[in-house]
Amino acid sequence: MARILYGVHGTCNGHAIRALTIARHYPEHEFMFVSHDRGAALLKGEFPVTWFPNPDTRFRAHRVDAFSTVVSNLRFFYQQKNLIGSVLRLIDEFQPDVAISDYEFLLPRASRHVGLPCLSLDHQHIITLCSHPIPSSQTFSYFTTGSAVRHLFSNASDYMVISFFSAPLKRQNVKLTPPLLRQSVLEIEPRCGEHIVAYQSTSTFKQFSLFLQMLGRPVKVYGFNCDHTEGRLHFKKHSEHGFLEDLASCSYVICGGGHTLISEALFYGKPVISFPIANLFEQFLNSFYIEKSGYGINAKGLKTTLDRIPTFESRLDQFKANIKLGKFKGNAEIYSLLDYFIREKKLPTDSAGLN
Repeated sequence: MARILYGVHGTCNGHAIRALTIARHYPEHEFMFVSHDRGAALLKGEFPVTWFPNPDTRFRAHRVDAFSTVVSNLRFFYQQKNLIGSVLRLIDEFQPDVAISDYEFLLPRASRHVGLPCLSLDHQHIITLCSHPIPSSQTFSYFTTGSAVRHLFSNASDYMVISFFSAPLKRQNVKLTPPLLRQSVLEIEPRCGEHIVAYQSTSTFKQFSLFLQMLGRPVKVYGFNCDHTEGRLHFKKHSEHGFLEDLASCSYVICGGGHTLISEALFYGKPVISFPIANLFEQFLNSFYIEKSGYGINAKGLKTTLDRIPTFESRLDQFKANIKLGKFKGNAEIYSLLDYFIREKKLPTDSAGLN
């Protein structure tokens, strides 16, 4: 048995869902989580969680609100030294064998301070650890998001990047794998229905409902925390099983640029229309590769996208054929690398020693 201290960025659900999937896979190990907000709420039902804040990102009108983000983080960075001291005390009390960080700020810094092996396992590092074609319109977003990833979240000893798309690695000591899928996703067989699934995690897209009404199809809408019907729109409260059933049986998906949902949609063979949050380069990158890979379209605006819907729907079979060629389940590879890291306190330099 190993003791594993696991830091999880808690602003959105994807990080905690991935961490839960990993912890559930290893009942023989003892986990202690460090998280906050939504992440802490999801994790605490099954595992011990110590609440620590992290730098967060604020949104308004489906874009990053830079001013509010800076203001909200001033207090955090003022307390940074004391917070790291508290994490160091937690390490001393829990005596972990290794640490894992899913885009968490404090734990990798504290781990480096005491020489605790720390694995970074997330999607965000694909921005800084891989090479991408950067459109001139995204230069500023790439610089700001990349700087945040590089300077705030890159203090681990080893790096594993998960992604539904591949890109050339900049460093040889990084492992790039397909996505990690939760068991509940794997248990549902995909089929094709007439409805669309629409999901907005930030609920800041004011004209989104009007856009969906104009599609002329039944739409099951998640992310607004309500349960009612408006014409063809069926707003549904969060339910893991209900959402995955709707996702597995839909015709296609309309969502933001979040990696977890896009990966699950592609695993089920569903084409995607992705509306990335403006000025959040990771979401742009996911949307960019959706279109580049022929899995759907990178939506640049509601009116422009509405005009593209007839062409998009006429190409659904082509999108689905392209999706069949991709690899969207990396569970076995990820668990093999994790086994090695827990055992050897580092990732392998090649495939030698993997189970």
